[in-house]
Amino acid sequence: MATRGRKPLPTALKILEGDRGKGRRPLNENEPRPPKGVIKCPSWLVPEAKKEWKRLAPSLEAMGLLTIWDIDSFSAYCQAYARWREAEEFITQHGSIFKTPSGYVQQVPQVSIAQQNLKIMQSLAGEFGLSPATRSRIIAAGGMSDKTSDDPMEQLLNGQWKEGE
Repeated sequence: MATRGRKPLPTALKILEGDRGKGRRPLNENEPRPPKGVIKCPSWLVPEAKKEWKRLAPSLEAMGLLTIWDIDSFSAYCQAYARWREAEEFITQHGSIFKTPSGYVQQVPQVSIAQQNLKIMQSLAGEFGLSPATRSRIIAAGGMSDKTSDDPMEQLLNGQWKEGE
């Protein structure tokens, strides 16, 4: 049986987003945590998927969004990206329709391949905070500004307080 309601966000994303629930929705303290380990790009990925892995994996790992338990899901995202891109390149070069021997106009198979892989990518992108919607909810540590405040309490809270000022 399927679970009801909205799919929960990963705890790492919740931490980056800050306390949106104003204390009403505490983090799951008993959530299983993957052991530390080396996260390597799988050798079986196609070359374009490996490029995508190398582009995104370091930053996702640094944010705690990519762990050894997530390798398969992230590999699926990268593989879907490679297949989507391959199909889109075919469509760009050859067009999205062709005429059959009997004279009917049909869509090339790459159109549905691109659409299917784009859906897979969008689904998995949300899991890793790679979509604009999930990214817009993330509050990075330190905020967006490098300015120092004149308010002593704000300086203290931000770790910028220097005694004697």
